[in-house]
Amino acid sequence: MPHEAAHAGDWRSGTLAEVSKRPSAVQWVRYALGGRLPADLHDWVRHDLTDADWRLRQILRTLLQAAIPIVVILVLPIPLGLRIPMAGLVLIGALSVGAAYGDELRERRFRQHGLTPPRSEPPPSGRW
Repeated sequence: MPHEAAHAGDWRSGTLAEVSKRPSAVQWVRYALGGRLPADLHDWVRHDLTDADWRLRQILRTLLQAAIPIVVILVLPIPLGLRIPMAGLVLIGALSVGAAYGDELRERRFRQHGLTPPRSEPPPSGRW
């Protein structure tokens, strides 16, 4: 893939200033819910997944994904005293999973878009 080859060596090249095209609101919601963006937005995807605050954006995507079951729970015809704790548990669970598996979710998004994930540092060896 020629586009990928241009960025294969420098995964940080997708700075915000170099990203000329951004997804529409509908495309972003689809992306946030796990969908794939078209090839002409891969520079934006690379920026989204490599910028310094990528973890914050991962948490925001997790919040959007959690909003769907939370809204369903909040409109159920059961006492409010049950709906609120149930929604809170869904929110805490989603945020916990999103934070704990953020690196894996990020790598999946890279692969989903045909991009090469940046190399992560190997864990430290030896004793503390």
